[in-house]
Amino acid sequence: MQKNIKILLAEDDTNLGNLLCDYLKAKGFHTVLAANGEEAFNLFAKGTYNLCLLDVMMPIKDGFTVAKEIRKINDKIPIVFLTAKSMKEDTLQGFQVGADDYITKPFSMEELLARINAVVRRTMGDTEEQEQNQFTLGAYQFDYEKRELVYGKDIVKLTSKENDLLRLLCLNQGKVLERTYALKAIWEDDNYFNARSMDVYIAKLRKHLKLDESIEIMNVHGRGFRFIIHKEN
Repeated sequence: MQKNIKILLAEDDTNLGNLLCDYLKAKGFHTVLAANGEEAFNLFAKGTYNLCLLDVMMPIKDGFTVAKEIRKINDKIPIVFLTAKSMKEDTLQGFQVGADDYITKPFSMEELLARINAVVRRTMGDTEEQEQNQFTLGAYQFDYEKRELVYGKDIVKLTSKENDLLRLLCLNQGKVLERTYALKAIWEDDNYFNARSMDVYIAKLRKHLKLDESIEIMNVHGRGFRFIIHKEN
């Protein structure tokens, strides 16, 4: 999917900008680098992009200003802010101007890639993933459309939240399901109360799946959950 994704990267730090650009290209993303906010907006106005990575503190036009101008042209394109600031007020301002995510420097390349992939999955989706509604989970059969989890002759009717959350876990089997992505995809908001609610539903799913010991929903500290089905040796 990366080959079809074009990223506009705006970063005034030349060394960091080139490093990020080269890394994203190596990961298969078509990436265009802008050295300041004005250049970023001009590139966006003339081209077609799938995602914007905007540094907040840039000369001529800061990232927030660029995001506001971009939103006037395209109110759906994902925007991720890169910033050295970690103050709550800056984070709130970023989301108020339409940010889809926010990453604070210094960050690892792996974290940046994970955030980008999470935003891309949430906003662009994947056709094959969207169509897959039936899963074999060890000794269980999961039918998303029927909201049924079947173990032998036992059938558990799932609630809508359990159903949606289990499907996301299945689609990301073996990978980390980011908390923010899951909350926005299912609850449409990643606030504290929804996060606590999701923890409750994770506990319910563990209980539903406990009859097969090869199935595990792991907590990944600070990130989310990993759904694993252990294979027998």
